Amino acid sequence: MAKGKKAVGITETVLRDAHQSLIATRMTTDDILPIVEKMDNIGYHSLEAWGGATFDSCLRFLNEDPWERLRKIKNKAKKTPLQMLFRGQNILGYRHYADDIVEYFVQKSIANGIDILRIFDALNDVRNLECAIKACKKEGGHLQATVCYTLSDYHTNEKFVEMAKQLENMGANSICIKDMSGLLLPYTAYDLITKMKKAVRIPIQLHTHYTSGVASMTYLKAIEAGVDVIDCAMSPLAMGTSQPPTEPMVAALQGTEHDTGLDLDALTEITEYFVPLRQKYLDSGLLNTKVMGVDINTLKYQVPGGMLSNMVSQLKQMGAEDKFAEVLKEVPRVRADLGYPPLVTPSSQIVGTQAVMNVITGERYKMIPNETKGIVRGEYGATPAPISEEIVKKIIGDEKRVTCRYADTLAPELDKMRKECAEWIEQDEDVLSYALFGQVAVKFFEYRRAQKYKIDADLVDMENKTYPV
Repeated sequence: MAKGKKAVGITETVLRDAHQSLIATRMTTDDILPIVEKMDNIGYHSLEAWGGATFDSCLRFLNEDPWERLRKIKNKAKKTPLQMLFRGQNILGYRHYADDIVEYFVQKSIANGIDILRIFDALNDVRNLECAIKACKKEGGHLQATVCYTLSDYHTNEKFVEMAKQLENMGANSICIKDMSGLLLPYTAYDLITKMKKAVRIPIQLHTHYTSGVASMTYLKAIEAGVDVIDCAMSPLAMGTSQPPTEPMVAALQGTEHDTGLDLDALTEITEYFVPLRQKYLDSGLLNTKVMGVDINTLKYQVPGGMLSNMVSQLKQMGAEDKFAEVLKEVPRVRADLGYPPLVTPSSQIVGTQAVMNVITGERYKMIPNETKGIVRGEYGATPAPISEEIVKKIIGDEKRVTCRYADTLAPELDKMRKECAEWIEQDEDVLSYALFGQVAVKFFEYRRAQKYKIDADLVDMENKTYPV
């Protein structure tokens, strides 16, 4: 690459978002560790290896300690920054947590090996990012503040640029445009990146999904407009509801002014490692070929991959798979009713579940989950558009709505959580696992203790059936 020319960085997502999008976040730590050292030598901008749904999945489905996974990956990735996805005041859970939990989680994430925190809020309410931003800056982490990209009459490129500028002023080290549903079209991306590069001085990273089929073209136009980093996944776990594939992007840019500088031969070794893993997931049924295709209707319904699989699962359990098309059409209507939230965790699950309820019951808002009420009450923040008085009345009646930052109404939780899970704590981080996932974490703690007995059988008092502490 000629001197003075601008290389494009690549964040590799195969260790987090790729398998979250394609195989419901079921990649195990044993699947991950053998390839980390080779990936560390590639020259990626960063490895996205933690956060998002990985924490929940480790505890709930894999009987793994997510903190131990992070430490093991960090032990093998000595050169490349590790990156995580962090849901602002939701952390990695599904409700808003008190500030002391958020601060402690950020502290422990960085202490255990995270270098870059990509922090977002499902409603793009920057008030919900304040605590995590301050904590990240205090701990010396790289703060990547996020603009969630979505489409509606209330979302424009100009508004996204305004938000990016606001995040820069709050102390962001870089900006991520997070296009979770693959909605960003190539020329729109060119316009957005061009405007954002003029407005902010810090690097801009673009994250998208291949769901609608345009993602690689979108990346090329974003690169022409000056984007600094793009998110890609190794080809065996790319495309479909995952990210554009890494290797073709590297090849497409070779010899140009945007050459990534990455070695395709070295990348091929990484590809070869993941090919049999992909086959394993196909054989097990975890990798459903339905998520590997292109669906241009994504642009109409704006349903991200994880939300899609969740709705299919809900309908299966109810024996109502034939209602899928009807539910898809209901999603945009519910989203409009609830103030046009971007469809990303947790708002995507809330809108999707409400759409399912509306269709199954045959009457809109006959059944209303607490989470839908929470959106209307203001417990998740300010919605992009106002919610009509008619919908407010229908969903929460005369209940009072929250207009301040919701976390300001929450009492500190950390000490209470420590007391509740005291009998299970084996490391400081366990209190955070419990704070986020309660009984799911306890079930894992029980499993961990049982495994420990098998190893340390001589420490078990069989007569009294007491557990070693």
